[in-house]
Amino acid sequence: MITVFLLILSVVSGVFLGKYFGKKEKLAKNLLILSAGFLITICLNEVFPQVYTAETGASLGIFVIAGVLLQMILEALTKGFEHGHFHHHSEHNILPAALMVGLFIHAFIEGIPLANDEHGLSPYLWGIVFHNLPISFILGAFLFNRKDESRSAPSYPSLMIVALFALASPMGMLLGNYFDPDLQPYFLAIVGGIFLHISSVIIFESNKNHNIDWLKIGLVILGVSLALLMHLFHDHSH
Repeated sequence: MITVFLLILSVVSGVFLGKYFGKKEKLAKNLLILSAGFLITICLNEVFPQVYTAETGASLGIFVIAGVLLQMILEALTKGFEHGHFHHHSEHNILPAALMVGLFIHAFIEGIPLANDEHGLSPYLWGIVFHNLPISFILGAFLFNRKDESRSAPSYPSLMIVALFALASPMGMLLGNYFDPDLQPYFLAIVGGIFLHISSVIIFESNKNHNIDWLKIGLVILGVSLALLMHLFHDHSH
């Protein structure tokens, strides 16, 4: 299935780039900013409209807030990998097990709504793909550029973390097939909260000395523009 292939490819490609270009922290940061502009646009133009037009009779805003809170809890495990904060921590601060659990849960939940995604290669799917690339870049840089890894073959725990992260969203998608389709708006609301938190933190992080960062603004605009183009040209008639 093309969806599963793209999900896995986005992680593998990001890790590969991180392994060989991971020392260029500016590149990782720029990729994150670009993806954040893309992600917040997908969230506001694709995810939230589906959530708030669903005829559930429930206040789905509570589930959006739950997604925000869930992501805050997960960041206690990942130490802000999603925001590019890996360089603030040494290997002793981030336990591979905690990192694995945090990233797996994060990606697993994002994959659940794909089970009932009727739009094929939807903007929601591309949002996850664009989101996976910079996170995987950072993951690859952290796991394979450490002193104990760079001079030897990749260790089993590092490869296991990459494999689990790559398979997390497809596994969530598989589990989603067993849920009642009427629950789709609730899962989308939770993921929307996760997307909103991650993208807003990246975009609105304070600039150095609070100066205007034109490159950052340009990258956000580029990410927003790409998402808007995808929204305009995607068939929403289903």
